[in-house]
Amino acid sequence: MRHGENGETMSEFETVLHDQVSVRLTALDEARRAGLEHEIHLHSARIKDLLDVAARHDIDVTGWVAADALQDD
Repeated sequence: MRHGENGETMSEFETVLHDQVSVRLTALDEARRAGLEHEIHLHSARIKDLLDVAARHDIDVTGWVAADALQDD
């Protein structure tokens, strides 16, 4: 098990969700560097969806995504 930002142990569900957000953030950064507007939109939308899932399950996502990461370019 991993530990979250606050030192608490993350559940398997939370760990998988966090990993998916991380993968999408990396893909979003790559799409931005390549100037791929459609992919930027897709990855941003997926990250927002994953964060919504976390919120529905009362998962604290503090520190998962930088405040400016999902701003429109």
